[in-house]
Amino acid sequence: MGLDVVMGAVGTAVSSPWFYLVLFAVAALDGFFPVVPSESLLITAGVYAASGRPELVWVVVAAALGAFAGDHVSFVLGRGSGGRLVRGLRAGTRRHAVFGWARRTMDERGGLILVVARYVPGGRTAVTLTMGAVGYRARSFALFAAVAAVSWGLYGAVLGYAGGVAFEDEPLKGVAVGLGLALSVTAVAEAVRFARRRRSRDRLRSRDGRVVSGV
Repeated sequence: MGLDVVMGAVGTAVSSPWFYLVLFAVAALDGFFPVVPSESLLITAGVYAASGRPELVWVVVAAALGAFAGDHVSFVLGRGSGGRLVRGLRAGTRRHAVFGWARRTMDERGGLILVVARYVPGGRTAVTLTMGAVGYRARSFALFAAVAAVSWGLYGAVLGYAGGVAFEDEPLKGVAVGLGLALSVTAVAEAVRFARRRRSRDRLRSRDGRVVSGV
């Protein structure tokens, strides 16, 4: 009975027009305060959207706008700290070289990194802060932040919606299915990232070994 009361309260909360504002605020906070569970809230909203309240389109819009705003807050924070960092760097030092490398990397592949980092645990805030710190172009950042935010909003809401459709009369199971799907996608992405990183290390070791043997 206690669980029924809790789920009833959740259902009432997500059906309120104010819920969209809450979802926006949580998604925004998650951009620079990553302990806020924005993805869980988005998936839960998607589950209940399967029954018509809240509306799926507005769930995606609120989540995407919040994520977009949060990314920009993180970007501005990074830009502010980046200015102090640059002034403190000395030419010829390792930190100066690393900062230069980061700037070049963001110029070349920054947009792709931003979109992909949206689905990497802890990656979103790290990348947006770094892009601000290295002086990445604000207009380009806004473009790729919009792509990342909209894709994330659709991704989380649709996962939740799928769980809601599968368990229309049991929203708790729907939430569990949505979260399980999200965790599975994250696990696969992390496994691929780990495999690529390991292959890169193996290639470097192999190349270094050939150089040493040739010497």
